Amino acid sequence: MTRALIIDDEAPARADLRALLAAHPHVAIVGEAATVSTAKTLLGSADYDLVFLDIQLFGGSGFDLVPFVRPGARIVFVTAFNDHALRAFEVNALDYVLKPVKSERLAASLARALRSTDSTPPAAVGLRRDDKVHLNDGQRARFANVSEISRIEAEENYTHVQLVDGTQMLVRRTIKSWEETLPSPPFQRVHRTTIANLERVTAYDRTGRVLTLRLAGVGEPVGVSRQASAAVKDRLDQLFPRP
Repeated sequence: MTRALIIDDEAPARADLRALLAAHPHVAIVGEAATVSTAKTLLGSADYDLVFLDIQLFGGSGFDLVPFVRPGARIVFVTAFNDHALRAFEVNALDYVLKPVKSERLAASLARALRSTDSTPPAAVGLRRDDKVHLNDGQRARFANVSEISRIEAEENYTHVQLVDGTQMLVRRTIKSWEETLPSPPFQRVHRTTIANLERVTAYDRTGRVLTLRLAGVGEPVGVSRQASAAVKDRLDQLFPRP
């Protein structure tokens, strides 16, 4: 079963797509949104594999939502305009479908989505320092700037995300997914289970071959593996050159 979201600010367009998808019993619509604001919340809380995404939305652009799409989910842009296709594929969209959507065209797009689940997923869309990420631990949800993330610690298929203000949230996202999307620099894998934002280092200590970091908002020192130690030290020297 493919779980799909529909994000479009026009109710008739959502209804048309909903009707077309009804002919495909392997697709379940698990959520809809009409604005950028509600879409961000939906993308952070729903369980989905596929997103049908309009480009011109109330409150912004569909491209503004790309960083909020969960890792592994595929995006099909559905729009009345054909001049955004290049950018759509630059952000690894699965397909670009023009309105009004035809049943045959939708069927081809769904077939492509089905094939993509059996192959290697595309590279994740990279985040920038000033992008926002949606964090949801099941009890709390918030948006945070990427630059606010201080440390990410792995726990099986989950990660503890620690922010510079001391907030810590356990989210359902692997450390590998974070590593593929966070900007580097300043984020760096410093240990098998840890990613650190080296711009948030407040102090570091090297005793022999052991390197430890102090990060804003993180109470305990963060150890660096021997394998990563030299690369981390080089990066720190670049970020904090000695006079």
